[in-house]
Amino acid sequence: MSCKEIPIQQHCLATAGKYKLKKVSTWNVKTALAEVGGLGKPSKMPSFSYNTPTEECNVGSKLRLVKGSVCSMCYALKGRYMFPNVQNALYKRLDLMKNNPNWVSAMAWLINWYSKKTSYFRWHDSGDIQDMEHLQKMVAVVKLTPSVKHWLPTREAKIVKEYTKEYGDFPSNLIVRVSATMIDGKPHKFHSHTSTVVSESKKAVGWVCPSNQQDNECKDCRACWDKDVKDVAYIAH
Repeated sequence: MSCKEIPIQQHCLATAGKYKLKKVSTWNVKTALAEVGGLGKPSKMPSFSYNTPTEECNVGSKLRLVKGSVCSMCYALKGRYMFPNVQNALYKRLDLMKNNPNWVSAMAWLINWYSKKTSYFRWHDSGDIQDMEHLQKMVAVVKLTPSVKHWLPTREAKIVKEYTKEYGDFPSNLIVRVSATMIDGKPHKFHSHTSTVVSESKKAVGWVCPSNQQDNECKDCRACWDKDVKDVAYIAH
């Protein structure tokens, strides 16, 4: 068996693309969390999550100034997301993602560790893909966590296009949903999996997220992670 095939819990040296999985026999949850700046655990979702500052979204920071856009009412610019301690934590996560050479290894270690509790993971309950390198790092983590289903919602259509042109399809355990930019807008046609935000359910193209009918919780719905569901429509809050 090659080192690539050995689970991360066995602490081998492996690679996922150009990113190496560091030998981490001395790591525990505390030390791995410190390497990435922590994870999120949305109470109404069946998954852990990773988030960065919404203020640093490339497309989203422009869209939120556009009336009627999906970012004009961004939930991550309100409430607890704006607390100073939360903002500091989000910016720390962004800095570690960009600059810590252990980030890929630590993220993979943590997601594999927490897979004992949940086999689902959400990228960016706030924030978005920063650039191609950021996306490559996330894909590397996905490849190192094959038993976990990953969901990556994004407005960064250009980066997704560039990635698929260069590297082809995403790993089978990752679903990237490219979001429409405007409320009641049509889903993107260039990508196989999309999401939209609609003002009412009758304007939905695909699967309608049921969370507004069940206390804003996923409950037993896993449509966002399901590759058989081509488009997920969220009702605007």
